[in-house]
Amino acid sequence: MKLLLDTCAFLWIVADAPDLSRRARELFQAADNEVYLSAASAWEIAVKHGLGRLRLPDSPDRFVREMRDAHGIAALPIDEESALHVSRLPALHRDPFDRMIVSQAIVHGLTILTPDGLITQYPGRTTW
Repeated sequence: MKLLLDTCAFLWIVADAPDLSRRARELFQAADNEVYLSAASAWEIAVKHGLGRLRLPDSPDRFVREMRDAHGIAALPIDEESALHVSRLPALHRDPFDRMIVSQAIVHGLTILTPDGLITQYPGRTTW
């Protein structure tokens, strides 16, 4: 399975937080699954950190890269097709970061690992 982490899922994985569901943890740890973090999540982390809404032990550029590498998570850049696909999504979620994650999942055939009920209403695959 190819998994795309929602931003909160990434943060909970790297913090080993109890908020992460048992199924999400098992899917993340399964050796045969490919796990990705969108550049939109890196952007969201940087923005929230800059606004003082997200505390990190290091600068966002170091934190995201080091945590991705330490946990075997691949980077997923934002491509033009995914960016343009956002315009085809129904207006269920106003968060531009989540809308990009949904678009990338649809375009690239990924399953989003997320607890976000709004994201699960989109026509993409999700699990938690």
